[in-house]
Amino acid sequence: MNNKVNPEQRIVITGIGLTSPNGNNLKEFRESLLTGKSGVQKFETRFMGEVLAGVCDFDALKYQKKKELRRGTRAGSVAIYCCHEAFGDAEIDLEAIDRSRVGVYLGVTEHGNVETENEVHNISKYDYDTKYWSHHHNPRTVANNPAGEVTLNMKITGPHYTIGAACAAGNMGVIQGVQMLRLGEVDLALAGGVSESIRTFGIFASFKSEGALAEHEDPTKASRPFDKQRNGIVCSEGGCVYTLERLTDAEKRGAKIYGEIVGYAANSDAFDFILPEPGRQAECMRLALNQAGLKAGDINILNAHATATQLGDIQECKALRDVFGGEKSVWINNTKSFIGHTMGAAGTLELSGNLPAFEDGLVHPTLNLDELDPECHLDNIVSGAPKQLGRVDYIMNNSFGMFGINSVIIVKRY
Repeated sequence: MNNKVNPEQRIVITGIGLTSPNGNNLKEFRESLLTGKSGVQKFETRFMGEVLAGVCDFDALKYQKKKELRRGTRAGSVAIYCCHEAFGDAEIDLEAIDRSRVGVYLGVTEHGNVETENEVHNISKYDYDTKYWSHHHNPRTVANNPAGEVTLNMKITGPHYTIGAACAAGNMGVIQGVQMLRLGEVDLALAGGVSESIRTFGIFASFKSEGALAEHEDPTKASRPFDKQRNGIVCSEGGCVYTLERLTDAEKRGAKIYGEIVGYAANSDAFDFILPEPGRQAECMRLALNQAGLKAGDINILNAHATATQLGDIQECKALRDVFGGEKSVWINNTKSFIGHTMGAAGTLELSGNLPAFEDGLVHPTLNLDELDPECHLDNIVSGAPKQLGRVDYIMNNSFGMFGINSVIIVKRY
């Protein structure tokens, strides 16, 4: 999209609500990224004991009662916190708007595993007698749960659903919000992604069986994208939701605008359950650039998806070299090095960490990049300390997931 497009079709970000392993709002999160503060710690999980994870520590009772927490899910609680914070940040009075014109679109990697594991564990104490199975199980495990919990809590009567897109889900939630606003289906969108994944032992066990679960004696050094010594993923929980509006509506009410979403794309590798395909990833980035009317060299900051798996990082770097080649103006960073992989929240959360660069011109670094893997060589990876660019006009965010789902979002300085 370019500035000649009908203003009604131009969509902007006016509020950000988030919880991450190293901050519970954008200011805290950004400060952690600029000062090298990791959010990875030791974490006890069922059957496996101590693992490494990114754990959030937000005030769940800020917007919910204890009874609601007991009845609902961790993902729902994360979503409720983020959505309220996004509305607050956008200075939108929930009581003064038409809540039938608000849509809730939340990306999720998976949902229901935590609740099912907990119920099986509970009835195991009673010789697997199912009369002890919770009657809350069905509403806890339906796929639309996190978004549904938000609508109950905030009394939003517009459409709500989750978008299952593996680790591309956060970006896909935003893309869905943009599309629904452009179609005129809603006037406000709460869009982003959430994850409760660390509350299930299964995700750790599966990655470990694949040889893809990160280990390190120092938790803060465990997530090492692009580094020669990387040894796998750090699983994390988190959430990030944007308030999206049409530019005309945002300007009319004098809203603070973080940036304009000018390009996006999604495609599929059709290649493998897990291993990415660089050609399709490169294609996805080019599709987003074409939609935005941009050339590769117009991008100032690119947040790489890189999860710190051996082959995954190499494949993405092939795609990045294909698209950006020797472009000297494109600076690359990675957020998972600070917080691990927040799964369904990753796309939105990682993009958020870079949005303040429109104001301060700083590219946050990649953490733990002590020795670059030659197979991950890229020009202009920022590591060690923030990089001052002076002016940032375009930010690209990559989020890729299992079954080869690829997503890219481009945000422009407003």
